[in-house]
Amino acid sequence: MLEIIKEIKKELFVILLGATPLSELRGAIPLGISMGFSPLHSTILSLIGNMIIVPILLKILNPLMNYFEKTVLFSKSIGWIKKRTLRRTKDTIIKYRLLGLFILVAIPIPTTGAWTGCIAASLLKINYKDALFVILAGVLVSGIIVFTLSYHIVN
Repeated sequence: MLEIIKEIKKELFVILLGATPLSELRGAIPLGISMGFSPLHSTILSLIGNMIIVPILLKILNPLMNYFEKTVLFSKSIGWIKKRTLRRTKDTIIKYRLLGLFILVAIPIPTTGAWTGCIAASLLKINYKDALFVILAGVLVSGIIVFTLSYHIVN
């Protein structure tokens, strides 16, 4: 029984890391493999974590950023995040719209992924259902890319 609890705890840790900004799949999949999970198991857990946060982010990011931007403590940080995200994503997403958002999320490099995609979609006022579908598809492709790289490194 204790062994099952330890295993669930490790799985939840991988799921939570997959849901966090910055690391997302790029950090969660290799971590899961280093914890003894197979690359496929680690990828599935990471995808769950990364995908479960997307609908929530798309609903709450814009109101939260607008609220915190009005506070003294967070106004500079939120302003910086908005400017940085728009500067890095606006041209691509405006030019290619949903395809640009998909590419932004699907390429597993630092500062891209579900969180950046959700921020960009919120700031550029992309329709919720369109953004949700495109970001989830991008997360899936990103997961496949990181899985493939991790699988080849492990083997």
